[in-house]
Amino acid sequence: MTISDFNKLGHPEAQILLKTCCGSSQWQSAFLDALPFKDENHLIQSADSCWYDQCKETDWLEAFAHHPKIGDVKSLTEKFASTSHLAGKEQSGVDAATEDVIQALANANQQYESKFGFIFIVCATGKSANEMLRLLQDRLQNSREEELHIAMGEQQKITLLRLRKCLSTAHWQDQTVSQITTHVLDTSIGKPGQNITIQLKKSVGNNWHAIAQGVTNADGRIPDLLPISRVLPLGNYQMVFHTSKYFNDLNVKGFYPAVEIQFTVFDNSHYHIPLLINPFGYSTYRGS
Repeated sequence: MTISDFNKLGHPEAQILLKTCCGSSQWQSAFLDALPFKDENHLIQSADSCWYDQCKETDWLEAFAHHPKIGDVKSLTEKFASTSHLAGKEQSGVDAATEDVIQALANANQQYESKFGFIFIVCATGKSANEMLRLLQDRLQNSREEELHIAMGEQQKITLLRLRKCLSTAHWQDQTVSQITTHVLDTSIGKPGQNITIQLKKSVGNNWHAIAQGVTNADGRIPDLLPISRVLPLGNYQMVFHTSKYFNDLNVKGFYPAVEIQFTVFDNSHYHIPLLINPFGYSTYRGS
């Protein structure tokens, strides 16, 4: 289906398709009101505006409730039959998990839902069960407000991925990567810094609140820290690299348990914030 094909759908047909992308009825309604779309960029920008500007907490929670819990095969096949063809592939990383990891995911999911009042939401595409378990355990340390904003971003990533699957013949070449990216290089061993938890934070009053969170991949990167459509408001932000566990896993005594880098977003361009680190020093710069 192309953008033109989607524009020609009647509202009932379009809403059925949109419901498989995002379970929020308010988002669906606002998205339909934005029709017709001039091109792919217009569609993506509208999806973003509907989610962040026209939806509220009740709408976000409604969308979360339309997802199966990570690794919950029973709910995937029974409660979420209409989206299982999408969610099942998104969670394919769980298929190869050991019983111990599946049980650990189930236990951590229960803790998460008890603490925050909604299920753990993560864009699971391309992530292994171990990676999702690591993310889940890390995010359990956040406040509810932080988790609500992080989960919002993860939901938007899922929504955009599903829209692209539904409109598979559209032209998505201009949709690239997160506005904020990073790359960690361990200069002491000349290798990427893998499995480092990174939080992106914004200033709220006198405090810093996490709005996105991820773990570096085998190349030391997090390419999808933000949804591809998300443009941050101008202002000051902070990236926190939690390096203590990384060095502990290498059996190395590191001097810095975390590296905190503040930076300013001046416009809607791409911001790449690399980190060069060793056990006793680090440096950063604005990359490209």
